Amino acid sequence: MLKHSADFVQWFRSAAPYIHGFRGKTFVIAFGGELMADGEFEQLAHDVNLLNSLGVRLVLVHGVRPQVEERLKENGAAIRYVKGLRVTDDAALACVKEAAGTVRVEIEALLSLGLANTPMAGADIRVASGNFVTAKPIGVIDGVDLLHTGEVRKIDAEAIARRLTQGDIVLLSPIGYSPTGEIFNLTLEDVATQAAIALAADKLIFFMDTEGVPARGRSIHSALTVSEAQAILARRRTLPEDVRYFLPCAIRACEKGVKRAHLISRHRDGALLSELFTREGVGTLVTPTPLETLRPATIADVGGILALIEPLEREGILVRRSRERLEMEVDRFLVIESDGVIAGCIAIYPFPEERAAELACLAVAPDFRGRGFGERLLAAAEAEGKKAGFTRLFVLTTRTEHWFEERGYRERDLSSLPQRKQALYNYERRSKVLEKPL
Repeated sequence: MLKHSADFVQWFRSAAPYIHGFRGKTFVIAFGGELMADGEFEQLAHDVNLLNSLGVRLVLVHGVRPQVEERLKENGAAIRYVKGLRVTDDAALACVKEAAGTVRVEIEALLSLGLANTPMAGADIRVASGNFVTAKPIGVIDGVDLLHTGEVRKIDAEAIARRLTQGDIVLLSPIGYSPTGEIFNLTLEDVATQAAIALAADKLIFFMDTEGVPARGRSIHSALTVSEAQAILARRRTLPEDVRYFLPCAIRACEKGVKRAHLISRHRDGALLSELFTREGVGTLVTPTPLETLRPATIADVGGILALIEPLEREGILVRRSRERLEMEVDRFLVIESDGVIAGCIAIYPFPEERAAELACLAVAPDFRGRGFGERLLAAAEAEGKKAGFTRLFVLTTRTEHWFEERGYRERDLSSLPQRKQALYNYERRSKVLEKPL
């Protein structure tokens, strides 16, 4: 019980940066009609309620494909597709309108639950829906007229933003309207992607049948840049069907200003929360640029650096530094930032009179260890030292001499240190001196 409690507290604390970071942000969440047909939306509604209570601005986009299929079969009507798009004749359009209306009402009902002793207790969700989507006909593909099948022409982002500012959750159906009053059947991925782009959303999230974009074996890619995702689409011919639908949409959204896109499984209970509030996630994250950036530290990074080094200072691995000293010396630091979190740091202290420099404060956050961040920081520091004209680098350590020795550093006598550093040597710590020529 105590261990479980401690794990919960640790997880809750680790989620705090995401809770702060998500407040006021806009998320577009897209899911197929299968989520409603299989009774899985109620669990998602609980998670949507939680995000709403944390101040996240939410746009939900639902599909209706299985509901339309069921109605067409009941009516004995033809079911036709061209390149994955439904040929929407008059009979199919009637089924689309009926299915969309029914699903929308069911979603609104589930989001209105407020039963005691449930995750929805105390919920006060208002759902806004309407004619936010202007559409146009797709026309003829491979010689077939798709009739009432359309594509998004415009999203009324201003009207949606007003509802979001009022605290409403906006619900978009896969239906669009033309200025002449025509109704078009749309794909949920088109509506979700165009809505995310129009709103400059912070996240676009697709629920799929698969766990994410397949990698080697049975694993998935936890994160991809746009260029990496494009390469996968270009060279892989056996991707799951839903990945082939949603991954291009994720790429397009990120290219058009959406900050993050996520592909997660609809079958995993709590997938939305696990993807958003844990560093490792459970699906595939697509980003415009690499998630991790190695760069010089700024004054804004002082808090993140302190959080990294303070546990190591308490263990005696690093020499204690005050916030004031760190603020004065922050220009000596390089940091690795991962999705807005300072994941690692290293400092370079020059001794120009002897063309030498000291490496200090090499630290990587526990959640990011094992990903090569330490090696990247060390290599970057060595490159900086070489660029500055230093002929050797040295480090003083009490615990990590083997790690540095494996990377080309060799133990030296205290007398090899620059004179100024010798005068500051702490004989109580008895740190070992390791050096590497450049």
